[in-house]
Amino acid sequence: MELILDILYIYVAIYSLYFFALALRNLNDKPFKIEKRYSQYEEKDNIAVVIYARNNKITLENLIKELKMQDYPINNFRVFVILDNCSDGSEQLFVNEAFVNLINITGVGTVGKDQAVSMLIERLSKDQTIDSYVFMDADRSIPANFLTTVNSALVNNSALSGETLILTDNLGPVDKIKAAYQKYHMNFMRKARSLFGLAASADSGVFVIKKDIVDETGSVDFKDINTELKYSMMLSKIKCPCTYNPNIQTYVDTANYEFRKPRLSARIELFKNCFTQIWSKNFVFAEHTFSLLNPNIWMLLIIYAVVMKHSYRYYFFVDFKIVLFTFLILVAGFGISLINSKLRFKEIVLLCLYPIYSLCHIIKNLPPVRVIRAKIARREELPEGTEKLVIEAFVMNNAGRELPCKLEFISESGLAKIKFMYKNKKFITGRHLRMIDALQEIRQKLYDYGFVLKICSCCKYFTSNIDGSTNMLKGFCNSDYPSPSINGKKPTLIWNSCTDFEPARVTNLLEEMADEQNSQAQSH
Repeated sequence: MELILDILYIYVAIYSLYFFALALRNLNDKPFKIEKRYSQYEEKDNIAVVIYARNNKITLENLIKELKMQDYPINNFRVFVILDNCSDGSEQLFVNEAFVNLINITGVGTVGKDQAVSMLIERLSKDQTIDSYVFMDADRSIPANFLTTVNSALVNNSALSGETLILTDNLGPVDKIKAAYQKYHMNFMRKARSLFGLAASADSGVFVIKKDIVDETGSVDFKDINTELKYSMMLSKIKCPCTYNPNIQTYVDTANYEFRKPRLSARIELFKNCFTQIWSKNFVFAEHTFSLLNPNIWMLLIIYAVVMKHSYRYYFFVDFKIVLFTFLILVAGFGISLINSKLRFKEIVLLCLYPIYSLCHIIKNLPPVRVIRAKIARREELPEGTEKLVIEAFVMNNAGRELPCKLEFISESGLAKIKFMYKNKKFITGRHLRMIDALQEIRQKLYDYGFVLKICSCCKYFTSNIDGSTNMLKGFCNSDYPSPSINGKKPTLIWNSCTDFEPARVTNLLEEMADEQNSQAQSH
């Protein structure tokens, strides 16, 4: 027991000194300021900007406009857009568009970012005119000096990740806490590590790398956050570590951003695989390997509490005053780290709430809790004889931005309900006699939050088909899509969608039926 406490104290004491050193180093970020000031004077690389899109028509169009307005010489960069099985009409943006090299993946389903980007890299591997790649998601927005800043950062680094600025206007309380922590982590931990010349994790949302490194490694690895971390470790191993640069900034709307963090089990497994290889003369890789074991706040507090209690009452290999001193160094480091973290007072308050969120997250993922949650989920499974239909759809916000979601139409015991799913959020309607009533509840709920469901039933060109059925799933489309030469009403279903969608006025179902019956009476 005594030996375990010795090891644990050495672990947290070293981390406390490391954290304090980072806090002091972060006070002076002059190198980044100088780099940004003289960025326009660097020799210009030939850059390939690779944009991955999956039904991001609105944000993609804006990103292309921003690329056209860059202060970087237009002859020194090319834009490649990958449309991965898009169904929102994104390809229409590039009709007769010479500025963009389009790769439109259709007919094979959604292949995913990793495979789509790998296909393009293989295509460009023999292109000797490209010096560097810039990989971006289509939901990003960039300033006019983005490529100039990237080019300047590439002078001293081979691989780079940048700062993601999240627009927090519409975030919920929990997501605001996570956003405050992420901002602190970027503006302190990642920036300070970069100032010390240490490695950072790659972020496929915006990632910059020289082409010769990609040619050497064969590809990039963008499957998920865990594989991105593994790829970052491999870059450190070949002495081309990914480096964080706060000058490389992109903006993303809250609706499109997903907070991601590598799993603890994945970090531990990666540490075990890398540990046997750290004894080479590669300090950056060795430090990057040990950084996989960085403790969270609760581990630090628990270890310090146990060690201080033990060293105060019993013999310990160091005096209690030394234990207390290292703890105060950790506390002082946190205070100093806030000075140049660019956090507002409200964000500092949210940051202080992050340990509570972290504790709840830990409890939620404890094995016994996971078992209980699984049992509850099984109880919620649909009873025998229940029918359901799952469709992929989109919701539009007030700015016209489309967000992917899912609708699950459920019919059980003669009653209908609908489950709406967006990312990790879901909403289930009450039970209704008709499916159209359940859809009206979803429609009204989204409308109250400023969203419109992009399906036929919510389109102004749609009229219901009063056919005497209970669920009223059928209707007619009165638009000119796909061609004005098609005359008459086109039969459709309430959950269908097309690119010629225009939101209808939100009314209740009785009003819709009355309007339809009146129009039928007038036609007779």
